[in-house]
Amino acid sequence: MKRTIPDNPESDSIWRPDVTVACVVPRNDTFLLVEENIHQTLVLNQPAGHLEPDETLSDAARRETIEETGWDVSLDALIGVYQWTNLDNKRHFLRFTFAATPVRHYPQRHLDDGIVRALWLSRDEIAADRSRLRSPMVLRCIDDWIAGKRQPLDVLHYLNAHP
Repeated sequence: MKRTIPDNPESDSIWRPDVTVACVVPRNDTFLLVEENIHQTLVLNQPAGHLEPDETLSDAARRETIEETGWDVSLDALIGVYQWTNLDNKRHFLRFTFAATPVRHYPQRHLDDGIVRALWLSRDEIAADRSRLRSPMVLRCIDDWIAGKRQPLDVLHYLNAHP
């Protein structure tokens, strides 16, 4: 069946998932997470967020990490691309997750609205608190990092994006 694309690219007839980015940031057998308030519930997540217009995926990942944790990071690799549907609200997500190295912490930096705190937890602590994970992608991305899944950053190509 051939699908027709409307002339207007903003048409609501085209399905579009939320494009998000996240960083797995390891340090001394722990991982950088955020505790955030989502609909009056405290959940755990990697530093993560939505891609903004005219932003590269890597710029978005670094921006979200510093905004949510106060940590400046350097990106090392792409761990993977994850597709997930939140069955509670029927939202679809396409998440690009990066491996990152912590570079510098700005402890006095104001964190994004909804972020309660940044914290470092071991994989076992994260798994033990599985019911508080914002999505199944949180632990899956950590497990993929532990398993050594990495793609070089040059697999991402930014056409018409600013450098």
